[in-house]
Amino acid sequence: MQENPKILLQQHWGHQDFRGSQDNIITALLAQKDVIALLPTGGGKSICYQIPALAQEGICIVVSPLIALIQDQINNLKEKGVKCAALIGGMSFEELDHTLDNCIYGGYKFLYLSPERLQQSLVQERIAQMQVNLIAVDEAHCISEWGQDFRPAYLKCNVLRQLHPITPIIALTATATPKVVNDITNHLELRNVSIFKDSFARKNIAFHVLEAEDKFFQLKHLLTITTGSAIVYTRTRKSTLEISNYLKMQGIASEFFHGGLSQSDKTKKLKHFLQNDIRVMVATNAFGMGVDKPDVRLVIHYQIPDSLENYFQEAGRAGRDGNPAAAYILTSEDAISRTKNQFLTNLPEVDFLKLLFRKLCSFLLIAYGEGSGQTYGLDLNAFCEQYQLRPGKVYAGLQMLDQNSVLLLSQNYKVKTSIQFICTKERVFQWLDNHPSLTNVVQSILRTYGGIFEYETTINPQLISKKSEAVLPKVMDTLKKLAQDQIITYTAAQEDLSLQFLVPREDDLTINTFAKKIKQLNATKTYKLQQMLAYLEQQKICRQSYVLDYFGEKKVTPCGTCDVCRQQNKTVTSLKRQIYSILKKQALTSRELVGELNATQSEILLELQQLLEDGYVTLQPDNRYGVYEQKKKS
Repeated sequence: MQENPKILLQQHWGHQDFRGSQDNIITALLAQKDVIALLPTGGGKSICYQIPALAQEGICIVVSPLIALIQDQINNLKEKGVKCAALIGGMSFEELDHTLDNCIYGGYKFLYLSPERLQQSLVQERIAQMQVNLIAVDEAHCISEWGQDFRPAYLKCNVLRQLHPITPIIALTATATPKVVNDITNHLELRNVSIFKDSFARKNIAFHVLEAEDKFFQLKHLLTITTGSAIVYTRTRKSTLEISNYLKMQGIASEFFHGGLSQSDKTKKLKHFLQNDIRVMVATNAFGMGVDKPDVRLVIHYQIPDSLENYFQEAGRAGRDGNPAAAYILTSEDAISRTKNQFLTNLPEVDFLKLLFRKLCSFLLIAYGEGSGQTYGLDLNAFCEQYQLRPGKVYAGLQMLDQNSVLLLSQNYKVKTSIQFICTKERVFQWLDNHPSLTNVVQSILRTYGGIFEYETTINPQLISKKSEAVLPKVMDTLKKLAQDQIITYTAAQEDLSLQFLVPREDDLTINTFAKKIKQLNATKTYKLQQMLAYLEQQKICRQSYVLDYFGEKKVTPCGTCDVCRQQNKTVTSLKRQIYSILKKQALTSRELVGELNATQSEILLELQQLLEDGYVTLQPDNRYGVYEQKKKS
């Protein structure tokens, strides 16, 4: 018996009604039809498969390319009391076997897995035994060589159609051109597919390309004239720290975020941002997926993005509450030239990938014919320094290996702790007699790890903390004290990337299997960058219309708020004249202006934003807007 979708929406999500095409998508899936859902960033894609799955008996299989996204979805569902599971890297056979059994017999509603994990025979055998009510392929653009983040393993997702021929499939994406949509339909073997496309237009976001020779100055200026939360995107980890420190020096509450942070640091920084303890998050593109903050008023790209797909998705994190917001790209002739050179320099060609794979296996001590199924931590900077390789090109190469199912790449910071006892057991006991308060920690180590006197052994400090009933800082202090007194050797090595090898080491043969595709993939990446640069350089077409045309939306009404539209239409609106006239008499807040004018706060905020940018009004310390005396109304 089917449950009512709207009741499920209210019960689990607290929303009173669906938005956009959600209702129609859910209705089509419950009618057992295949669906392609093209919804913008923040458009509520997950609800489109989660509600029909909850409404029916059985389990939903969800294919997703990102571990972080899978973990975020799992956490959200568990908070709602929904039983769900994920097949992620590093699972033992016993864990995998137990999880799959739970999905068959345990009343679980969702099973999340990567396209690579889907190719395992054991996984396919167990999925065939499950009562599958729906198949969801998230980030479905990855199935196309013309989509960003192409992953060949996605091409094999049609195995789900073979395992459950009559189960409906939904493919979801926020960035798909018509060519990509056609590839999704063909590769997933969708039948009589219903395509639902909500406009990607974000009418409340004003898109700007800003010439900025002094980026720090422009960054401060934009943050000064804009109220509310902001995200600043930059390419490198180093620059996130530099920019964040600069903003702090300017009195702007800021934090930095990148994939090299520990999970605890990421969680803490995200919490501060969501609670408005900090105003600005300076981040690489590692920040954003699963971040649900509706009131971001400003997104600034400090450096040029590598594709319109990535740019529009990241810029779309502004203004999810529907109120006015702005998105800026800071650029210059020098920045464009530098981007081209860096991009071409970092494109990994076949010979480089072969070199990278050999060096990687040597660095991780993977023997020929081994490595498949194993997960390794990697300190990217240490690896690049040892072999004198450029980090940017190495990371691009790792992404290429990920896209071609050689390995599964994820950003996962941790410290690998290794120790070895280098004295006799009698010496250890003597030491413990002199340090009785540390006995529980040391004895827990000795009981947990065999051979620790003979070999350097990787230990888990959190496990020792739990077994010894000692807080983690005490465990770490004990290790340092043992090393200081020459009882043990102690190494704490940083790992900021996690690599799960999907194939055995075969050196050049590993790369030769997809060597012919690399030229095409590099050509696609080059094309996407060219389209991004064309967007920056053109001055005739509305910014939003230009991007929407790229995604197949034609005859879009110009937004009227981007830098191109405003340049072409310099007339001052009646509302803007009224606001300026009132502020000439006295400084007011936006809420006070609502009481003076026949307009909504959103409409007033949009006009105030433009007046601020044009230098006609200023935002005072008490959040009141006043008029610059030296400016005159145009």
